[in-house]
Amino acid sequence: MRQAHIIATCKQTRFHLLDDKAASEIDVEGLNIIVKAPSAPDDPSKPKQRGKSKPKAEGKELITDAHLRLKAGVHYGLIGRNGTGKSTLLKAMAEKLIPGIPHPTRIAILQQSDNEVNEEGTEEVENVKNKTVLDYVMSGDGSRNEIMRKVAFLSKSFETDEPLQPVRAIRKIRHGQSENQLFLAHKNASLKSGARGFQARKDLKAAEANLQAALESLEQPKEDIDAEAVKTDTQDAMEMLHDLQSQLEAIKLTDIEHQARQVLIGLGFKESAFSKPFLTLSGGWRMRCMLASILIQNPDVMILDEPTNFLDLLGVVWLENYLQRLRESSETTIVLVSHDRDFVNAVCEEIVILRDQKFTYFRGNLSAYEKDFEARKLYWGRMKEAQERQIAHMEATIRDNIKIGKKTNDDNKLRMAKSRQKKVDDRMGVQVSATGGRFKLNRDLAGWHTSNRAEIEVPTDEKGSTMVFPAATELRFPGPLASLESVTFRYKANEQPTLSDIDFVIHMGDRVGIMGLNGSGKSTLIKLLAGEMLPSKGKATTHSRLKIGYYSQHSIDELQEQCRNDPETTALGMMMKEVDGAFSEGELRGLLASMGLQGRTASDVPIAKLSGGQLVRLAIARTVWSSPQLLILDEISTHLDFHTVTALATALSSFNGAILLVSHDRFLVRSVVEGKRDAEYKLDDDFEGVEEEEDETQSRRRTVYVLKSGRLQEQQNGVEQFEQSLVKRVQKMLS
Repeated sequence: MRQAHIIATCKQTRFHLLDDKAASEIDVEGLNIIVKAPSAPDDPSKPKQRGKSKPKAEGKELITDAHLRLKAGVHYGLIGRNGTGKSTLLKAMAEKLIPGIPHPTRIAILQQSDNEVNEEGTEEVENVKNKTVLDYVMSGDGSRNEIMRKVAFLSKSFETDEPLQPVRAIRKIRHGQSENQLFLAHKNASLKSGARGFQARKDLKAAEANLQAALESLEQPKEDIDAEAVKTDTQDAMEMLHDLQSQLEAIKLTDIEHQARQVLIGLGFKESAFSKPFLTLSGGWRMRCMLASILIQNPDVMILDEPTNFLDLLGVVWLENYLQRLRESSETTIVLVSHDRDFVNAVCEEIVILRDQKFTYFRGNLSAYEKDFEARKLYWGRMKEAQERQIAHMEATIRDNIKIGKKTNDDNKLRMAKSRQKKVDDRMGVQVSATGGRFKLNRDLAGWHTSNRAEIEVPTDEKGSTMVFPAATELRFPGPLASLESVTFRYKANEQPTLSDIDFVIHMGDRVGIMGLNGSGKSTLIKLLAGEMLPSKGKATTHSRLKIGYYSQHSIDELQEQCRNDPETTALGMMMKEVDGAFSEGELRGLLASMGLQGRTASDVPIAKLSGGQLVRLAIARTVWSSPQLLILDEISTHLDFHTVTALATALSSFNGAILLVSHDRFLVRSVVEGKRDAEYKLDDDFEGVEEEEDETQSRRRTVYVLKSGRLQEQQNGVEQFEQSLVKRVQKMLS
């Protein structure tokens, strides 16, 4: 399958400095990023377009004339709605497609999926085929790997009795260096003009000559190499080997192995798993390995795209503390994307907002940004209202003066009306300077401009599409929806039980949250409740009329698997098959629209081209279309931006059925299960929590459990109690 590619341009393409030094600071003006669909093969029957003008790059514009500014050593949180281009921007940075990023800059990136292992082909699989978990993590640093490869290559050449082997080795390394220099010279020559361009083209010719000389030297016949050349090249090989070995000693591989072990333990691995083959791991554990390999590097820029997606809460808390300590001990710049609000708040010092294809910056964490946004919205809203009242009064006065002036031939009234009209036209707008003082034209709006003052713009909320869940079907008679009585479950008869003596019941309207570490048996428990498995001992019962809506943590994987079998299927087409005539097309369009998949997105866009957030919305629609009385939701917030998580929390809060939520997202459990309006985050006005429950007769049962050692433990203080226990555990691990 042909892949779409990214086209990145910026104003600095002609004037930035030579790409000869790495930089932790990035400052790129006029950034444009376009995602271009893969071009179809040329049709020979169609005539070719003639003309000198270059065709304009066609594709979807994600970022236009933006200023990307990242200061060295600062931890940034990148926020924006699903589909705005966050992941594309990060990929363009990591692959140095943005011209203003110096090529030697070391950038390490964790992407949202492990496609680089699954889809890069047999060569990549061969590279990790025989690697253990620990080996894979330690081999993540490309620059260190290159040094080790050269050391091994040169050392091997000296182990043979053939005197020309070191000569061949050093010449092959020189040839590789010349190829790299030619690549950089091509890049510089294509980006510069004027005097810099002239020098860049001279450097390009020199690089081409160097590569040709290196190639001729490499291909020189054995009999043509004289003794002096052998002596010189052998000496150069020895000096290079000594220099590379000194660099390796400075890196301290023993310290790296120790750090790798500590990071793996922090991310949930047991020491017994360090020697397991990497390729035998599941997708989630592979992602943890990739995260560990990024964390033990010391890059100039570290990019983490949804690093918490496959971590349990212990791993999330550990990563929070690790990155906080990294801020104090390293100059690495970090760019982080995460839907976990608490995580972003704990880690990030500044926020980068990607909105309307531009970047805006805020110094402070996400919570401070949202408070500042609300304050600015209130301030500018009041100012605009006051000015609109002032303008309305002045315009009424102008009309009266014109009427009186014309009626009485009073020139003073007409001059007064004209003067006031000029004030309305030229002097209305922003009345304060950028520093909050009084606006002065010659200071605050110097230069040529079309109007004297900028128009007052009130910041508007940027929210994900709202979600509306269909009401649960009424039950004909009351009773518990599902219950477990003294349930024990074993996967194998001779193994320790995964669940031991579990008693659990859920009624209509209940809100129950289940938290716990990965592998504690949460998914097993909900599969027993959903009727997908039978207990080894005890009794699992459900209401005879019960309809369950089960969102599995593998729901997105199932959708993607179906896309592979039928790549042209749309969301609407899949739902039509799913309901099998129970709904009309119009009703299904309404359901998908209520989940945020409107119009052509639902009917024309193949599922294979939907974003992760859109796939979650489709999976939710598949879960709720039958109006179930019980929603079982297993890690539903993965792949969603935090705007959508907020919309999801609001929709779940007003659902009249029961909800069983399994999640590591502290905000989601606090809002949906505990019903709390968190002071740190603004929830929609439609949110129905504890404050909206008028009296005890209408109050819901709200309980948070932790599954540990096969048993359910109720948390009297909810999520906070579980989080505090994990914080203490992490502090011991890091100490």
